[in-house]
Amino acid sequence: MSTTTAPVAPLTTQDAEALVSAAHRAAEAAGVTVSVTVLDAGGHLLAFRRDDRAVLISGETSTRKAYTALQLNAPTVDLVDAVQPGGPFHTLPTALDRPLLFIAGGVPVRRDGRLIGAIGVGGGAPEQDHGFATAAVANLAA
Repeated sequence: MSTTTAPVAPLTTQDAEALVSAAHRAAEAAGVTVSVTVLDAGGHLLAFRRDDRAVLISGETSTRKAYTALQLNAPTVDLVDAVQPGGPFHTLPTALDRPLLFIAGGVPVRRDGRLIGAIGVGGGAPEQDHGFATAAVANLAA
């Protein structure tokens, strides 16, 4: 008996640009300058935006947050305790070619319950970045 699943539409560049715009609108409404990165399910960059007022490192931060959320299929805010000494991912950040970043602001993007990409936001306080990313994902789902 075959257990095939119906295909799920992938994250498109149009979706990615909508995510970036929604996250930036949320950040601007809060008076925060951020960088936003959106990756597809394969970890490929689909969209990126860094405001000229954002610090340069916020771009790398947003990308690593998105990568972390994608690789572990979980919001980065939920993974912080896992990397503490004795946690299940304690050695993981150094075991990969591209280091992960366990700071709130990375959120998986799902369609029909399946992982299709991730968004990362960097530049504000971690809790703010998480809120901006979550708002963007909710906006896409609406």
